[in-house]
Amino acid sequence: MIGRVEKVKRLITGALLLFLCCSLSGCGSKEKISISLWAAEGKMDLMKDYMKDFQKVHEDDVEIEYHISREEEDTCRETILANPEGAADIFCFADDQLDELKDAGVLMEFQTDPKMALTRFGGEGSVAYQSVVRDGKVYALPETVNGYFMYYNKKYFREKDVKTLDRMVEIAGNTQKKVTMDLSSGWYLYSFFKGAGLDVFPDESGEKNTCNWNAKDTPHTGLSVAEAISSVIGKRGFESRGDEGFIEGVQDGTVIAGINGAWNAEKVKEAWGDNYAAVKLPTFTVDGKQEQMASFTGYKVIGINAKTKHQKWCQLFAEFITSDDNQIVEYEKTGEVPANHEVAGKEQVKDDPVVKALGDQSEFAMLQRVAAPFWDATTKFGVAIASGNPDKRDLQQLLDEMVKGITG
Repeated sequence: MIGRVEKVKRLITGALLLFLCCSLSGCGSKEKISISLWAAEGKMDLMKDYMKDFQKVHEDDVEIEYHISREEEDTCRETILANPEGAADIFCFADDQLDELKDAGVLMEFQTDPKMALTRFGGEGSVAYQSVVRDGKVYALPETVNGYFMYYNKKYFREKDVKTLDRMVEIAGNTQKKVTMDLSSGWYLYSFFKGAGLDVFPDESGEKNTCNWNAKDTPHTGLSVAEAISSVIGKRGFESRGDEGFIEGVQDGTVIAGINGAWNAEKVKEAWGDNYAAVKLPTFTVDGKQEQMASFTGYKVIGINAKTKHQKWCQLFAEFITSDDNQIVEYEKTGEVPANHEVAGKEQVKDDPVVKALGDQSEFAMLQRVAAPFWDATTKFGVAIASGNPDKRDLQQLLDEMVKGITG
């Protein structure tokens, strides 16, 4: 009898020890995985911090080895489509690239109810919802608002001065400074043509565009717009500059205003200090009239590779990146405007000049939807006109060639 009791005691003790060992070690159930991520240069450190924080939250369940490399949001599509097999598990891209990536079978469908997932971004019917939901399925999560506006240095401009591009360029010229925007990019060139009432949008195929930027029978013709742009370029207070040139000018004092995006907010703020300001785009002169400059709008979003081996953890990480707390963290570290409506409405965010500028510009902003041929054609035209049309080509001919390229 005693022997049996001892045996039972030993079995119970052994079971308890086994249970304790399993509790401490997870009985070998803790996952060990590897996830790759692409991020823009300005967000590499931010994403590394997110990785560490995410690992802490899930340290009892998974051990993740991360591999992060640089890939800018605006070039993500081209890089992926050129080599789908080499794409990262998680990547950030501009929302206008979503359809092409989805159609190529690159994007994973999030396992979530779109109405629930997008509530904090404005819900069903919002621009965010339209940007990432297709056929009732979520293919990415909004990260930050993607748009542009006018930065300006209050040392040189009063509030009334920044209402018109003409006045801003005049002031810059009189002080041997520059107002800038990147006319080599169709993203910015759009602001003049759309502002004058001309349009461009994808056709039903999604591979070509409908475009009337060379129109001759509209209130403002394409030629009038091209002449208006040429007039601005011909003034000493204006210069076409890309991102790098804009920031260099802000930092060395030669640029006192420029049309650009929120991703450069922290650098501009650091350079201008108390004189830092931002406002919606100004009006410009076409056919002797003042017309409001338009803009593209949209989102930078987080997508997941359809071929990832770790769909669950990638989705959880994407949700972690776009959570309320981390939207605040990203805003504080980069100055980019949160896609989350509740976060954007918080006191420390809503009074930011950039947030207000994008909000005011939203009335004149259109969701960025153009087919791929738009970009090369507008760049070719923009480079020619931004350099002062050195070959002295007929503007109408340049317009016709651009539109032929845009429409495929």
